[in-house]
Amino acid sequence: MINILKINSKNLPQKVIKEVVEIIKAGGVIVCPTDTVYGLICDAANKRAVERIFKIKKRPKGKPIPIFVKNIKMAKKFVKLNKKQEKFLKNNKITAVLKVKNQAKKVFPGGIISSEDKIGIRIPNYKPINNLFKKLKFPLTGTSANISGKLAPTRIKEVLKQFQKEKIQPDLILDAGNLKPSKPSMVIDLTNKTPKILRLGSVSKKQLKYLIFDT
Repeated sequence: MINILKINSKNLPQKVIKEVVEIIKAGGVIVCPTDTVYGLICDAANKRAVERIFKIKKRPKGKPIPIFVKNIKMAKKFVKLNKKQEKFLKNNKITAVLKVKNQAKKVFPGGIISSEDKIGIRIPNYKPINNLFKKLKFPLTGTSANISGKLAPTRIKEVLKQFQKEKIQPDLILDAGNLKPSKPSMVIDLTNKTPKILRLGSVSKKQLKYLIFDT
C-alpha cells in the first residue's frame, strides 16, 4: 500500500518538508505536485533511486529522465550555458536540452544523460519544490508521475489509479488534490543554432515566438 500524505501546496509544514527530505536523501522516490503536472522526484545523482523511477514508470532505458535544478547557478555546474540558452531556461515551463559539462558525467548515473552527452533540465517555479531545494543542494529528477505511454496526470485520482496496483511503487505520494489543468513542460533542444521542439507543452505560441526570435 502506498503511503499518501495530504498537503496544502501553498503552505508546506516543516514537518512534511523534513520527512520528504529524509526520504529523498535515503534514496526514495516521491510523487510530488509541480507547476505543471504531478511528478516523480528523487536524488538525480542516486543510481538506485533513478533506476527505481525507470521501473516505476516502466520507461525504456534509452529514454533519459530530465532533471530539476534550483536556479541558473546550479544549472551551470552541469551544463554549458550561453546567454541565449539561459533565457529559455529561465522560463519555468520549458525543459531545455543542453550539452553537459564533464562534471555532470561524474555526478549523474545512467538514465539522466543521453548517449549524445545531452541532458534535459528545468527550473520549476512551485513552492513545494522550492521548499525542498532550500534543504537539498543537489538536482532532482523532473519526470511526470505516470506509467510510460499514459497521460501525465494533474488529478490525484489519476496518479493513484496508475500506481496503486503496481508491484514497484513510489515511497510516498504528496496529495495536493487536483492541480490546475496543464500540459507537461515544453521540451526544446538548444544544442544547435536553431532551437528544436521535441515536445509541445504548456508554453503558448506567443511566448515561444518571443523566445525564439528575440534571443
